[in-house]
Amino acid sequence: VQTWQLLVAFVPVGHLSLHRHRQRTGKEGQVLHRSKRGWVWNQFFVIEEYTGPDPVLVGRLHSDVDSGVGNIKYILSGEGAGTIFVIDDKTGNIHATKTLDREEQAQYTLTAQAVDRDTNKPLEPPSEFIVKVQDINDNPPEFLHGPYYARVPEMSNVGTSVVQVTATDADDPTYGNSARLVYSILQGQPYFSVESQTGIIRTALPNMDREARQEYDVVIQAKDMGGHMGGLSGTTQVKITLTDVNDNPPKFPQSVYSMSVSEDKVPGEEVGRLKAKDPDLGDNGMVSYRLIDGDGLSMFELSTDSETREAVIKLKKHVDFETKRSYTLKVEGSNPYIDPQYIAWGPYKDEATIKISVEDADEPPVFVAASYTFEVEENAPEGTAVGRVHAKDTDVANNPVRYMIPLYTDIEQFFRVNPEDGMITTTRPLDREAQNWHNISVSATEIGRNAHTKVRVDIRVKDVNDNPPEFATNNEVLMCETVMPGRVIETVSAVDKDEMAHRQHFTFSLAPEVAHNHNFSLKDNRDSTASVYVLRKGFSRLTQDVYFLPIKINDNGVPAMTSTNTLTIRVCSCDSRDTILSCNVEPYVLPPGLSTGALIAILACIVILLAIVVLFVALRRQKKEPLIVFEEEDIRENIITYDDEGGGEEDTEAFDIATLQVCNRDIKPELQFSIRPGPAAANSVDVDDFIKTRIAEADGDPTAPPYDSIQIYGYEGRGSLAGSLSSLESVTTESDLDYDYLQSWGPRFKKLADLYGTKDCFMNDGDDEDDS
Repeated sequence: VQTWQLLVAFVPVGHLSLHRHRQRTGKEGQVLHRSKRGWVWNQFFVIEEYTGPDPVLVGRLHSDVDSGVGNIKYILSGEGAGTIFVIDDKTGNIHATKTLDREEQAQYTLTAQAVDRDTNKPLEPPSEFIVKVQDINDNPPEFLHGPYYARVPEMSNVGTSVVQVTATDADDPTYGNSARLVYSILQGQPYFSVESQTGIIRTALPNMDREARQEYDVVIQAKDMGGHMGGLSGTTQVKITLTDVNDNPPKFPQSVYSMSVSEDKVPGEEVGRLKAKDPDLGDNGMVSYRLIDGDGLSMFELSTDSETREAVIKLKKHVDFETKRSYTLKVEGSNPYIDPQYIAWGPYKDEATIKISVEDADEPPVFVAASYTFEVEENAPEGTAVGRVHAKDTDVANNPVRYMIPLYTDIEQFFRVNPEDGMITTTRPLDREAQNWHNISVSATEIGRNAHTKVRVDIRVKDVNDNPPEFATNNEVLMCETVMPGRVIETVSAVDKDEMAHRQHFTFSLAPEVAHNHNFSLKDNRDSTASVYVLRKGFSRLTQDVYFLPIKINDNGVPAMTSTNTLTIRVCSCDSRDTILSCNVEPYVLPPGLSTGALIAILACIVILLAIVVLFVALRRQKKEPLIVFEEEDIRENIITYDDEGGGEEDTEAFDIATLQVCNRDIKPELQFSIRPGPAAANSVDVDDFIKTRIAEADGDPTAPPYDSIQIYGYEGRGSLAGSLSSLESVTTESDLDYDYLQSWGPRFKKLADLYGTKDCFMNDGDDEDDS
């Protein structure tokens, strides 16, 4: 059928063109010529997704120069030529060799040309034509943006738009109904519906309540072919969530709540909690609380816990079990945020009743007064009553109360309290001038209980006139020598440690012993001051430089106290304007030619001379001491002693070098012995070699002393013919040993021979040593 259509569409047009070309002649039998067009075809079509066994005939190319004898060769080029589209070079038939997909490529542009088969000479110019792939319904609709998530407020009206879903179809929308889509709902009825043409999902039921169900899973289908039988379809899921609105009022789970509080609780402590439930979310479910009624409004207060959103009942004032044992409160919980759209569903509040019972507690005694203030006169005798405090047990038992004064409030224990009746008395006389107020505490405790309470007691010590008055200042009065009689040289005033009573003042007078003196007089000014006048002139520092004026002061108190205070008046040298120059009399008794500066200079010179003498003596002593030490230590001969003797040449261990104990101490000899010849002793070769070695070491040692030294070894061996060389034994015993043989030992033993050479000299020297 398709081939026939192509041929029908193709052949008549071509023949029609050839026919019009042949009959178009001009006037007078002339033929009109135009550019020759030998191609005759229409636009070609090929159906997609063809799965037949034979290639699909797309169409046929034919040129009017083709006489049908096979001398024309048709050539095809362009998109898919030779691979997808092939042409019969003799007949011009075009076939599609592969299955085509319009969604991959909707059309192909090809070029056709007719050439001479023998010479390949073009017989027609190349010309392009299009092969369009005809669409079939081979693609289902797809939702490219699924799955969808949408939100809609609860309680929305029917028809409220929720979300729009959109599907696409890859088929050709301009050909047939392959891409015409229709939407329908497969899951989600009866709550939601969808518009078939637009895909808009709308609510289908009224009053959908989030608190009953919050989420809905909806499935939407899109079907092509206008939804008719045989159309392809696709689906998508839409998750719809109902958002919250304030459509529920708060509600207390109970209408009556019971709570209790002990009477010993302090204000601010928590009594209990309650909470109204609101299923709404966020601000819609927020509840605020307030106390609206009850006899406990003044005793309790309400606050809201910011985390748990509970109403917290707290104690506002102390409660007393003995006074009132129960209270009633009415609390209201309401929504602070109300949606006007749902205000008709109100009221958005609820009420509950709270009954609070007061529990009895073992309370401490309570003083009748919050504090006490008493007075007591100073100097009152021990045991004087100050005042009484009183406390009582407010509990039902009404136990007796005992009183005491805590030691830390009355460290010096001026007061005591009667433990039974609370009377406070003094323990000694009090001095107001030492401490005029005493602040103590009294503690009250129930018998048999640990609970106690304290009260402050302030005790004021009342004043008694027991202190005499005295001068306000004790400064000296300076008076010029040239003062004239009748001159006021000082105005004196007084002070008193006691309290001054109303209209009480000081009076002044001269002491009786100076009442008739000829130098000064005193005038009471009747304002608690007095003026001192000069009675004569001619005062002189050389005659008398200081005057003492005793003044009697009376405080006029009850009883009156009087004291005598001495005013010191010093005579001074003044200039013509009565400016004081000096009040010191010493400069007048000094020698006329010697000033104070000169005396200081003389004393300084004496001190300097004494310091020089002391320094010189100290330096001389320091110089003499090193010289004496040097003279004593400047000895070139040292004696080293030991106290162990050997066995002589017969002792085989005598010359074991490892057992020799070398003493490197240089001892200054205190005795000088005369040289005395003696016989030579046997010489030991080993000892000699050893001594030579030691001498060589001493000569080569740069740290060795620069004078001769004798080194004695503490082990000599048994059986030695030489015997002991100890000078200690030689000096302290009457030995007949002859040491003249040391002269034959050579120069190395010369010093030893000089010391022990002569027996007589040796003995004399030994005696001298003993004497020393």
